[in-house]
Amino acid sequence: MMKVNENQTEHIYDERREQIKRAALKLFAYRGITGTKMSMIADEAGISQGLTYRYFNSKEELFTELIQEAMDESQSAIKNIHHLPSTPTEQIRALTKIMLDESHKHYFLLVQQAQTSEGVPERTKQVLEQYSSKDTIDQLLPILIKGQQTGEFCAGDPFRLLLLYFSVISGLILQGVHSEANWLEEVDSLMKILMK
Repeated sequence: MMKVNENQTEHIYDERREQIKRAALKLFAYRGITGTKMSMIADEAGISQGLTYRYFNSKEELFTELIQEAMDESQSAIKNIHHLPSTPTEQIRALTKIMLDESHKHYFLLVQQAQTSEGVPERTKQVLEQYSSKDTIDQLLPILIKGQQTGEFCAGDPFRLLLLYFSVISGLILQGVHSEANWLEEVDSLMKILMK
């Protein structure tokens, strides 16, 4: 019998962890942590419940890991926007497309669940405290201010304009849960909130 080498074993382990995380992400996004059980995650992943515990000690650990990934990805996208060699309008448009992309919907909903649900683990709360929405907007203020200076964006308090803009996007993402709307098609309409 041929032995499985260490790289193959590690690859299988990583694939299984990702399989469990994908299933958990979907369930947590719609049901929250209190409405989701490890047995449900196992069913969604197509594996036994006992096997899930080989990869994660608890649903709380899994939930927190997914929140950490969501927040890290969000911060990375915002930081990378600053490095795009384009106009402020194009930078905000690129970020908007990232946020409205269907592949990010579950992460967004997961973060919403974590911010509004009871029974969220203390470690998750600590992760969320590291990344406030005010900090996110503060990172984007230089782009909006530059766009105002170049005449691309409308006048007004840049913080309030960004807060309004992201509130609309958040609302659209939440609406997308209950409809088949493809909000990516509406990016130019959304940009009009900021445009001069």
